[in-house]
Amino acid sequence: MVDFAARTVDIARRNVAEGGRPFATVIVRDGEILAESPNRVAQTHDPTAHAEILAIREACIRVGTEHLVGTTIYVLAHPCPMCLGALYYCSPDEVVFLTAREEYEPHYVDDRKYFEFDNFYAEFAKPWQQRRLPMRYEPRADAVEVYRYWQNLNGGERRVPGAPRSD
Repeated sequence: MVDFAARTVDIARRNVAEGGRPFATVIVRDGEILAESPNRVAQTHDPTAHAEILAIREACIRVGTEHLVGTTIYVLAHPCPMCLGALYYCSPDEVVFLTAREEYEPHYVDDRKYFEFDNFYAEFAKPWQQRRLPMRYEPRADAVEVYRYWQNLNGGERRVPGAPRSD
């Protein structure tokens, strides 16, 4: 049997040796690796090229759905807010993280202008008008019309067909 946690650590270690950042993800279904990826932000200069995002993309393309029900996703570190959102969205059965922020913070910090792990979740919970990231709401009826158009094309249904529901 494959040690998927060890595989995740190995991918992250290899990525660091190749000049990348210390993160990796392995997605498993039925005891087999469905997708895996290291973080590729440093290599691609793409701030969304996190290991979780890349592995989720690969797995979804491979299985032909955005729903990863029936999978276990191994990640090296507790997911950042972007990756956590993607993990919620793809609906795996379980996420296994191998280090907590408190454990790796003495060795790695990646704070940004508007993003600092210590305050991000509190920042995210604020009304949009109070967030550090400047935001402006500019309501447009034609923007809402796009959603009405989608609903009409989907037989009046407003939910995404086939999306897993909470129990």
